[in-house]
Amino acid sequence: MSIKPNTPLLDQVTCPADLKTIPEDQLPQLAEEVRAEMIDAVSETGGHLGAGLGVVELTVALHYVFDTPKDRLIWDVGHQAYPHKILTERRDRIRTLRQPGGLSGFTKRDESPYDPFGAAHSSTSISAGLGMAAARDLEGGDNNVIAVIGDGSMSAGMAYEAMNNAGHLKSRLIVILNDNDMSIAPPVGALSAHLARLVSGRTYQSFRDVAKSLARNLPKPLADKAAKAEEYARGFMTGGTLFEELGFYYVGPVDGHNLNHLLPILKNVRDTHHGPVLIHAVTQKGKGYGPAEGAKDKYHGVSRFDVVTGKQAKPKANAPSYTSVFATSLIEEARRDEKVVAITAAMPDGTGLDLFQEAFPKRTFDVGIAEQHAVTFAAGMATEGYKPFTAIYSTFLQRAYDQVVHDVAIQKLPVRFPIDRAGLVGADGATHAGAFDTAYLTCLPNFVVMAPSDEAELRHMVATAVAYDEGPISFRYPRGEGVGIELPERGSILEIGRGVIRQEGTKVALLSFGGRLSECFKAAAELEAAGLSTTVADARFAKPLDMDMIARLAREHEVLVTVEEGSVGGFGSHVLSALADRGLLDRGLKVRSLTLPDLFQDHGKPDVMYRDAGLTAEGIVTKVFQALGTGGLRSTTLHG
Repeated sequence: MSIKPNTPLLDQVTCPADLKTIPEDQLPQLAEEVRAEMIDAVSETGGHLGAGLGVVELTVALHYVFDTPKDRLIWDVGHQAYPHKILTERRDRIRTLRQPGGLSGFTKRDESPYDPFGAAHSSTSISAGLGMAAARDLEGGDNNVIAVIGDGSMSAGMAYEAMNNAGHLKSRLIVILNDNDMSIAPPVGALSAHLARLVSGRTYQSFRDVAKSLARNLPKPLADKAAKAEEYARGFMTGGTLFEELGFYYVGPVDGHNLNHLLPILKNVRDTHHGPVLIHAVTQKGKGYGPAEGAKDKYHGVSRFDVVTGKQAKPKANAPSYTSVFATSLIEEARRDEKVVAITAAMPDGTGLDLFQEAFPKRTFDVGIAEQHAVTFAAGMATEGYKPFTAIYSTFLQRAYDQVVHDVAIQKLPVRFPIDRAGLVGADGATHAGAFDTAYLTCLPNFVVMAPSDEAELRHMVATAVAYDEGPISFRYPRGEGVGIELPERGSILEIGRGVIRQEGTKVALLSFGGRLSECFKAAAELEAAGLSTTVADARFAKPLDMDMIARLAREHEVLVTVEEGSVGGFGSHVLSALADRGLLDRGLKVRSLTLPDLFQDHGKPDVMYRDAGLTAEGIVTKVFQALGTGGLRSTTLHG
C-alpha cells in the first residue's frame, strides 16, 4: 500500500538553486518531505533505504550552504545518495531507481553534473576529493570540495591513507564523517553542539592562532609542549584527537538531524577554514521510518515494500540460494573440523556467514570494510594450520588483489576463497558485477579455481576446499537461487582438475564453467531437435583444466563452445590456449567462446542482461550455427 506524500515545499524545488529560496525555518519541513518522497519511491523500486534516510537533513543542509555543482560534493559508496538525487534535478525520475534504463542506485558521473565522482565501492571519497582539491589549487580556483564518508567506510585503510596525505598537503578539503553506528562520540546535545559551533567559528580560530603565535616565540621544547597541550585539550573535549593527529581540524560531534546545529557549522567551515577539516555528524540509519528504525539492518537494502506496514514483497524461493547452501555446507564441515574458520569484510549477512557466526561465534571474524586486511589476515591464520574461508563478493575481492598475489599465492598458503555474486547481479549494475575473478585468479600460479554448476556441486566444492591444503583454492557462485536440484547430505571431495560429461553427443560440444550449465542443456535440446547431436560437459575447474576431457571433446566434435559468466581472459581463453599448444586446432575444430561482453553492462533484470550478453540458450544455439556457417537463429547478442 502506498499513499503519495504531500510535498508542498519539495514541489517548489527542482535544483539546489531553488532550495536556497526556502526560508531556513522551513527547512526541517522540507527535509521531512524529502524523506517521505524517498520512502515512497523506494517502496516502488526497492534499493538502499536506511542509509539515505539517515542523511536527509545533512543533504538538505549541504545543498543549502554550498554552491553545487561548482562546489564538489562526493558521497562515499553512494548508498545514501537518493535524497541528493531528489534535490538535484532527478526527482522526476526517482521512481526509475535501479530499473532498466533508469537512475543508478549509486552516484554516476554521466548521470548528472551534481555527481562529480562515481561511487559504489566504499572508502574512496576522501582520496577523490583530495585529488579534486589539489587540481583546484593548481588552477587557482576557490570552490569547496566536500567528501561525505560513513563510519563503516572509515574502517578501510584507504580512507586513512587519504587523510594522512590531506594533512600533508594542507589543501582546503571538508570531510564529513557520517557516524551512524560506531558510537565513537559522546551523547550529542546542546553542550556538544555549542562546542562544535564554537570551534568551527572565527573567534575560536583567532584565539587558537594567537595561542600558537605565542607558542612559536617560546623555546622549542616549550613551544612543542604548548602546541600539543592546545590540541589535546580540544581533542579531550570533543573527541577529535585521532583526526587532529592526521592533520585535520576536528569539529564535532554534531547532531546530524538538527538543522539548527548543522547550518551554522557548515557556514563557519565554508567561510573560515583554509586547510583540511573534519565535521563529525552523528546520525541514525533509517531515521524517520519506524520499520527501518526497528530492523536489525535498518532496511539497508530492500525489495519493494508496503509503506504503511514496511512488509517487503519478496517472492517465495523455489530453491535455496547459493549463499545459504554455502553457509550451511560450511557449518557442517566446521562441525567435523575444528580448524575451519570464516572471515568476512563487513558482509556477514550478504555472504551467509551470519549463520556460521551463530554456530561458531569464536571462529568467525568480521574485519570490517577492509578486504586487503581480510586476505592477509587469512594468510596469517593459514600459516598456523587453520583453514580460513575468506568469503568476499567477486567485485570486492578486486580490492585485495595485491594481497591475493603476494601474501597468498606466492607463499602457496591454503586460503579458501568462496566468491559470492559471481556473474551479473542485476539492479546493482556494473560496479557490483562479478565479471573478472576467473581471469584475475587463473593467471596466478599455485591457484585452484572452481565454479559449481548447481547447488549440489557447490556443496561438493566446500568439502573439496576444506580437504585441499596444497595452496589457495577458490570457488565462485552466483547471486540468487539454485536450480532446485536435490542436495546431498554431505559434500564429496572432488578430484582436483577433473570435469564431468553430463550428456553425450557427436557433433557439437558445449563446455560450461559455472552457472550456465542449465542453459547449455536447453541449448542442447534445441540443437538435437535441429539434428545436431550435442555433448554437454561441466568443466568444474578453470584451473587446473581437465585436459583429458577437453582433448576428447576436441577430437570427437566439429564444434566446441565454451560458456562462462565472466570476462574474456578467463576459462575460455585458457581452453583455447591449451588447445593451440597441443595442436588440437590443426584438424579444423571450430572453437567459440561465450563470455560476458567487453563492456560495463548497465543495471537491469538479470535474465535480460544475460540474454543481451548471449549467455542464454538462444545465444548458445546462435553461436553454434554461426560456427557451422549454416545461418540458423538470427543473433541478437552483444557478441554478434
